[in-house]
Amino acid sequence: MSLEPEPALLDISGEGIAVVTLNRPAKRNAFDELMIAALSEHFETLKGADHVRAVFVRGAGETFCAGADIDWMRRGGERTEADNEADALDLARMLKHLHDLPQLTVALVQGAAMGGGGGLVAACDVAVSVKGAKFRFSEVRLGLTPATISPYVIEAIGPRMARALFASAEGFDGAYAEKIGLVQYTVDNEAGLTSMMEHLSELALAAAPAPSLTQKRSCATSRHMRSTIIC
Repeated sequence: MSLEPEPALLDISGEGIAVVTLNRPAKRNAFDELMIAALSEHFETLKGADHVRAVFVRGAGETFCAGADIDWMRRGGERTEADNEADALDLARMLKHLHDLPQLTVALVQGAAMGGGGGLVAACDVAVSVKGAKFRFSEVRLGLTPATISPYVIEAIGPRMARALFASAEGFDGAYAEKIGLVQYTVDNEAGLTSMMEHLSELALAAAPAPSLTQKRSCATSRHMRSTIIC
């Protein structure tokens, strides 16, 4: 009997470049409780990996992440409200672990990033997408609210654009994602993703580690101060 493959993989090079791979290609790398747990574990490991300078998040196969696994959602209908709240909290924690990593974090998007997959993109510092990749915040079509991903999406694209895309569930491509700030770079194909990965790795390795971490913390502090002033 064959064993199920690991739902998420972590590889760290000797130079200090980490690659986290969503590894459910047959399910278009959709989230379930096992993948969420594996991603959280990898991000927790990387949090204390001082020698790691950049973390790349990518999907195995043809799709970055299709959002929530439909079978997982169906199982949720048979569980208690408390169990489903715990699942949502696990997803929220996983995204926060990624967002708060001290290293440069980069999403490499091919195929599609739907629902929670778009949240994963927004939680990274940098995102690179194939121009033709498909995006959609599709929760409203399922009668759900994008509560777990909304802080990161709003931070990336602003509240007005987020409201429009959350409410309409309108689909858009990588070129539009770049226009609204969900991704910073677009490329023509997956070879372009590899080239950008190499380029961003070189930039991360060329930067002094302490100032890089200080810059990320400074940005976080600035956002908090701005929110406090607005409130």
